[in-house]
Amino acid sequence: MATIAQVLTELVRAAASSAGHGDSPAPLEPCVATNDARNGDYQSNFPFRIAGALKKQGQKVNPRQIASDIAEHLPAHPAVAKAEVAGPGFLNFTLSDTWLAADLSARMADARLGANRPGHGRTMVIDYSSPNIAKRMHIGHLRSTVIGNALDRIQRYLGWTVVADNHLGDWGTQFGKLIVMWRREADLEAYEADPIGELQRLYVKFGPTAEEEPGLIDEAREQTVLLQSGNADNRALWQQFVSASMTEFERVYQRLGVSFDVVYGESHYDEALQPLIDRLLADGIAEHSDGAVVVPFTGADGKGLEKNPLLIRKSDGAALYGTTDLATVELRMLEFDPETIVYVTDHRQQLHFRQVFAAARKMGHTPEYVHVFFGMLKVDGGILSTRAGAGEAATSMNLVDLLDAARDQARAVVDEKSASLPEAERAAIAEAVGVSAIRYFDLSQNPQSDVNFTWEKALSMEGNTAPYMMYAYARCQSVLAKGADLGFEPGELVLRAPEERSLAIAAARVPEIAEVAGATWRPNMLCDHLFETAQAFSRFYAECHIVDAAQPETTRSRLQLVAATAASLKVGLGLLGVRTLDRM
Repeated sequence: MATIAQVLTELVRAAASSAGHGDSPAPLEPCVATNDARNGDYQSNFPFRIAGALKKQGQKVNPRQIASDIAEHLPAHPAVAKAEVAGPGFLNFTLSDTWLAADLSARMADARLGANRPGHGRTMVIDYSSPNIAKRMHIGHLRSTVIGNALDRIQRYLGWTVVADNHLGDWGTQFGKLIVMWRREADLEAYEADPIGELQRLYVKFGPTAEEEPGLIDEAREQTVLLQSGNADNRALWQQFVSASMTEFERVYQRLGVSFDVVYGESHYDEALQPLIDRLLADGIAEHSDGAVVVPFTGADGKGLEKNPLLIRKSDGAALYGTTDLATVELRMLEFDPETIVYVTDHRQQLHFRQVFAAARKMGHTPEYVHVFFGMLKVDGGILSTRAGAGEAATSMNLVDLLDAARDQARAVVDEKSASLPEAERAAIAEAVGVSAIRYFDLSQNPQSDVNFTWEKALSMEGNTAPYMMYAYARCQSVLAKGADLGFEPGELVLRAPEERSLAIAAARVPEIAEVAGATWRPNMLCDHLFETAQAFSRFYAECHIVDAAQPETTRSRLQLVAATAASLKVGLGLLGVRTLDRM
């Protein structure tokens, strides 16, 4: 089902062709919603693009005249109540109330709100989260996990076959260190009570212990070699550590509403690394450099890469992250044949992935590569405790602590505001609000910006927050329940008041904005629009008497608009992994 923007853009395309601009060198400019309703509902800037392209060809043209030509050739369409030229060359559209009501009603008949499927028949791999085995997930994993999962949900909604891949850090010298310390002083009772806590304690203690016993480092290297060569005892310990870690990770993922299709750690690719290096050398893609092996680049491979070859084997024979990443690309191409591969990591890895993508292209693997990078997440100091022991300086807050604290803070509010609700329901509401607040706070930010988390912002009932959005949905359900109690069901939608009209446009645009968010890899665009929708509902709720026994037709129409708003909020929030509640 075409979005409103697509309907109007197609009209502009046809009109431009009829007006003699069909062969314009300018790409078709999509119509966008106006920022001010006084300028209509949607706007086309295509006349400016045409004028700009013609100017480059040496032709002097007036964009306002082009806009007038296009307006005169617009085909008649029930969507358009009015089209007019404004300013220096904008083409503004006012939608027909009747068509808008019919469009929104038709979307309500589909669980997906009539969303298009631009990804139908196409496969995408999204690599996100990627915690390290034997360590707790910390707040540094939050952004990759929730941004990656939101993109995962949005792209599936847009028809893509998505392979969500959790690329675990489960290999390397850290496990030799852990095995050494486990055999020296593992506290089995502590491990039974808190497996990851005990593993982290042992790993942290290796450093100061090795300072006192320098030979411990060599012992750790030996144990690493034994592990990677298949020693049964070391493999059994390693598998134990992996299993314990995955159990804890899964508890966190379940709370966040995150799941994966593939969970391959670095160990999965270990046996492929040396054959890959040998093949790259044989094919002339890699070369020896001061005892190491690198993939060299030229300026044609990417700006600045000629000075930054990708190191794939150190002089001591060890492979690196880049080697594993290339092996991962090969396996993904073989198993899934994706059209697009997406990596969701922090901004510090930009150069690394530019190198990996350039090397993979040299190998002949040419899907679209996308690095969705994000800024750092910071938490106001001193607000939350960590699981660091007395005297230890915790460098990063555990993610489970953040979720627990969010739940507890939400529970205090729920107990105060809704003390009459059953205990189990209050507990469920607190968990849903707390976890959703964490997710939404992150997703509502520009991914590339650093984010400073504060409880005041995350749990506020005002502004662009999960509690505000969830309350808007719950209020919709309350209104619908009130109507049902009085014998009213949603009926034919007829738009009468300006507040109804604004809300109808906002609700109908959710699939449109989801497409934009998916195309730009920015879930915050969907957050912003859902907030606008909730605000439009608040204005409608304040200005329009929804349930009125004396006006049954108006009541049924407005209940239909409330139902459409609820459906749009539920779909949109679901794409962000935010839970909806019928009451709060």
